[in-house]
Amino acid sequence: MTDTSYLDCSRGRRLAYRQLPGTGPTLVFLPGYMSDMAGGKATALFDWAGAQGRACLLLDYSGCGLSGGDFADQTIGGWADDVLTLIDTLVEGPVVLVGSSMGGWLMLLAGRVLAAQGRLAGLVGIAAAPDFTEWGTTAEQQAELAAGRTIYEYNPYGPEPTPTHARLWADGQARRVLGGAPIAIDCPVRLLHGQADPDVPWELSLRIAAALRSGDVQVTLIKDGDHRLSRDGDIALLLRTIAALP
Repeated sequence: MTDTSYLDCSRGRRLAYRQLPGTGPTLVFLPGYMSDMAGGKATALFDWAGAQGRACLLLDYSGCGLSGGDFADQTIGGWADDVLTLIDTLVEGPVVLVGSSMGGWLMLLAGRVLAAQGRLAGLVGIAAAPDFTEWGTTAEQQAELAAGRTIYEYNPYGPEPTPTHARLWADGQARRVLGGAPIAIDCPVRLLHGQADPDVPWELSLRIAAALRSGDVQVTLIKDGDHRLSRDGDIALLLRTIAALP
């Protein structure tokens, strides 16, 4: 088991991470909303990377997991900056970003920056959920958020309701990536999505595929797959997908 390390960086952020040396490109896992690097998919990727001799980086965003900060103070842009800060500081050479749910949004935001630097070797999305501040909230909820109030929704994955804070929502609305100019990413992209996903419509992966500038984009739909895609077969598919990237 590789120990957790910490990076102290700007704005008083203390970011937790686990890193494996190995051959590249480095695999960087981006967790979903209110998730962290201890999740099943992140751990499975890290263990597989170690067995394959692949370089890998797991991380916790500010206010999440073992990283410092208050969750209520965080934003989509701030989390994307966390990702880029850790990569810039800890990783040499190209990277493959693996983004789960909200991590799929951060994957696209950070990916554009890394692509412009010539460092992006590939993207793998797992029920990627860009722009969820728009399509994932009702008009009534958006009115509450616009007024500066936090909304709470039923959380099927834990005992506490899921909060969406006004600051995160407003920042997310300013960082939407779909419906405008093509996303300036040209690397191989693989998108996995369960068609039984109750949280993120599987059609969103088709929208992402259409929005990407890259011509090397493949969408894999798992008919009975849920949102997490954490079953043994789902994780095996994820690892095969990563292994087969050109």
